[in-house]
Amino acid sequence: MKIAMLAPISWRTPPDGYGPWELVTSLLTEGMVARGIDVTLFATLDSHTAGTLAGVAPRAYSEDPSIDAKVWEALHVANVFERAGEFDLIHNQADFVPLAFSRLVDTPVVTTIHGFSSERILPAYRAYDDRVHYVAISDADRHPDLTYAATIHHGIRLDDFPFDAAGSDELLFFGRIHPDKGAGEAIRAAQATDHRLVMAGLVQDEGYHHGEVAPHVDGDRIRHLGIVGGIDRARTLGSAKALLHLIAFDEPFGLSVVEAMACGTPVIAYNRGSMPELIDHGVNGFLVDGFDEAVAAIDRVGEIDRAACRDTAMRRFGVERMTTEYLALYESVLAGR
Repeated sequence: MKIAMLAPISWRTPPDGYGPWELVTSLLTEGMVARGIDVTLFATLDSHTAGTLAGVAPRAYSEDPSIDAKVWEALHVANVFERAGEFDLIHNQADFVPLAFSRLVDTPVVTTIHGFSSERILPAYRAYDDRVHYVAISDADRHPDLTYAATIHHGIRLDDFPFDAAGSDELLFFGRIHPDKGAGEAIRAAQATDHRLVMAGLVQDEGYHHGEVAPHVDGDRIRHLGIVGGIDRARTLGSAKALLHLIAFDEPFGLSVVEAMACGTPVIAYNRGSMPELIDHGVNGFLVDGFDEAVAAIDRVGEIDRAACRDTAMRRFGVERMTTEYLALYESVLAGR
């Protein structure tokens, strides 16, 4: 089986820090290569893989302002489909643009939908619903207008997130500084319970950061570390009392949620989107319906066994499980040609 894995080119694959789509693409690629599958990763030319690297974009457009996103994305996607005959299957991880090429080739196309940035992109997905095999990353993110081949939760490399049995008394916010992710809510919850809060993540909305976050960051009670990757990512996630995930949108998945649990850190999240699929209330965290419930849950974090958080991640969110499920999907798609 020869697979063309099409990564986004917003960040390199795997990313140095932020880049969840690229991270998942890398994890799956390396998982497949470890199984003996012949995978060609189409990504930026500074990316890394144990498979075969192919690409045209020298660097990622979110990392290099000289890279025009529209130009290089067009060249990147065209490169894959011009070589489609070399592969048994193309796995698109790069959103909706590659769908427009799918009827120009005979090679089957699987597309992981990493979430819908807007309802405005749905016409593209509807137009190719009969041609492309769609994968949802949670049942909550399935759109009623589309047909899905599978729901496959993301997996993580569990060895990268060692268990921390103790944690600390500090709360953690880990995600984009954006209204959707609830950074301001996390600050207010920490202040209401007189806890220190560590914040880690990319500033994606400057106005929101200026108004809701920056005025509270004092380097002591509220600290913002910026983008945190590598060993520091695991250390930050594992050393917290709890991860606050007080989201203002229907989160399609939430990698930081399962990464925190892998380290033993309980998660307090608003009960929406995919959170009920990831969090077992009272076992590895708390699902709450509002700010007051979130504040109350912080005082109950001691009820959660950190080992149970780790156990959830081990059983349900390992990269091996994700790889197995995607490989089964590939085989099903190829058998049904």
